[in-house]
Amino acid sequence: MRRVRPGAASRGGTGGSASRAAGEERALTSVAAGERYAREHAAEGARGTSEAPGASGTPKTPAELPRLWHITLRVCGTRTPLEEVRRGLEQLAHDHPFLLTSRYADDHAEIRYWEEARDLHDAAAVALRLWGEHRRSAQLPPWEIVGLEVVDRDTYHQRLAEGYGPPPATPVGVHPF
Repeated sequence: MRRVRPGAASRGGTGGSASRAAGEERALTSVAAGERYAREHAAEGARGTSEAPGASGTPKTPAELPRLWHITLRVCGTRTPLEEVRRGLEQLAHDHPFLLTSRYADDHAEIRYWEEARDLHDAAAVALRLWGEHRRSAQLPPWEIVGLEVVDRDTYHQRLAEGYGPPPATPVGVHPF
C-alpha cells in the first residue's frame, strides 16, 4: 500500500523522496493479519472463491473496517542541536504525510498524527515502529520512545468536547516546545 498526500498523486513524478537514490524504494512492513483473517480466507478457499471479505455484496462488519486512531508518540535522549532535530522532524513529516504536528526541544520531541488501522493493537504496533524505521532516512536523533498514546477518533473528539486532552493539532507542522 502506498500512502500519498491528497492531490499528490495527480502531480506526476515518482512520488519518491529526494533523499533516496533513483529507483530505490522503502521497504514496507505490516502487522500479521490475525486469526479472524485466516479463518475467513480458509472458509473462502473451501467455497472456491477468491473474493475479499465483503466483496460478494455482504457488508463488512464494523470490526472488519479500518478505523482512525489518534497517535501521540514521545521520544527523548541525549542533547542534539535544535537545527538537526528540526530538520529530522521536517523530513519525517515529508516521509510520513499523515503527520499532524511535531514539537521538539534539544533532548525530547512529541509527534502527533492520525493512523488508519483495524484495531488498537495494529495502530500501536505501527506507531512503535515509526521512529526506528525513519531514523536513518530522516536522520533523526538516536532517541528512544518513552511514551505512546493511542485513542480512537470518537474518544479523541469526546475529550476535546469535554475540555480534556491536548488541543487540536494547530498549527500543523514542526514547532519548538
